[in-house]
Order: sequence, then structure tokens, then C-alpha cells
Amino acid sequence: MVSGRSDHPKMPTAIKLLIAGGFGVGKTTMVGSVSEIRPLRTEETLTNRSVGVDDLSGVEAKSTTTVAMDFGRISIGDDFMLYLFGTPGQERFWFVWDELARGALGAVVLADTRRLADCFPSVDYFERRGTPFIVAVNCFDGAPRFELDEVKLALNLGPEVPVLLCDARRRDSGKEVLITLVQHAYGRRPNAVA
Repeated sequence: MVSGRSDHPKMPTAIKLLIAGGFGVGKTTMVGSVSEIRPLRTEETLTNRSVGVDDLSGVEAKSTTTVAMDFGRISIGDDFMLYLFGTPGQERFWFVWDELARGALGAVVLADTRRLADCFPSVDYFERRGTPFIVAVNCFDGAPRFELDEVKLALNLGPEVPVLLCDARRRDSGKEVLITLVQHAYGRRPNAVA
């Protein structure tokens, strides 16, 4: 007789998620705050060569930039493994986005109300690709506060796109953002139960 037991452990389902947004919006911080492993970071120091290329208004104290990606991981029991990829925010590094986006379930677009227009390229990118995304407004100290409906209107988002507040430094806030993204992305799948 054949036993119902398997000698091979079940592999968790891999779920790839992107964290995108403009330069200095908190992508590296969010990946680092929620990852259960020490995140992989590809940060380099900003140099004089970035003068005139990188707009530091609103983030003058920023001294490093992500040049390829950030990577983190979250296990959900034995069944799921979330792989987080933070995209570079500067236009000169956008060429890696297509590779990072391949196979992603969805994306978080981080927004900063001091530089809201900086998240338009991310929104446009995911809309063009048909990638489910949400917008998470990172609440920086001293940044102007707006109602979520105002942010949605300013970004010209459809009613189906969730918009929420977050603090990328806080693990619980980042987890709430990721849960919202996964629920939104699975809800948009063709076979999803309404």
C-alpha cells in the first residue's frame, strides 16, 4: 500500500511584490522595516556627479540612493513567502524596473505629499503594465497632510485603487500596506471570488 505521507516537505508559494515611488520616498526604509531577514541593499553615496541630475528638494539630508534594488523577505507560516523588491526611484535607474516587475503579483507606490508628482512615473508604469497597485502615503514628519480622497484625485487614480497612510519606519504599518496590496491584487485576479 502507498502511504499518504510525502517524504518531501511542501515548498511555500512564492509571492513577489514591488515597492516603488520617487527618489527619497522611503522604499529602502519600508523594505528594511518589514523584512524578516537583513535586507539586501544596493545603495551608493550621492556624489557631486548627481548635482543637477537628482532633485534633492524636500530630501536635502539624503546622502545615499538605491542604484539597483532593495530585497527583503517575509514568511507567512509554512505556506507563503513574500519577496519584496524595492525599485530605484531615480529616472536614470528605471531600466531595471522591467526585470524587477517580471512575475510580480502587485506593487506599492509610496508617495510623499511634499513631492507628490514624483510618484506619477510609478503609477503610469503599473497602469500601462496592468499590474495591480496601491498607493501608500508615507507620513513624513512636518509634511503636509491631505485627505486620502484628495490624494486619489491629485494622482487621478481610479476608484478601485486603494490609498492609505503609512509610516515606512514602522513594521506594523508596512505590514498593513502589504496586506492591503495582496488583498487588492488577489481581488483583481480573473478567478477571484467577489
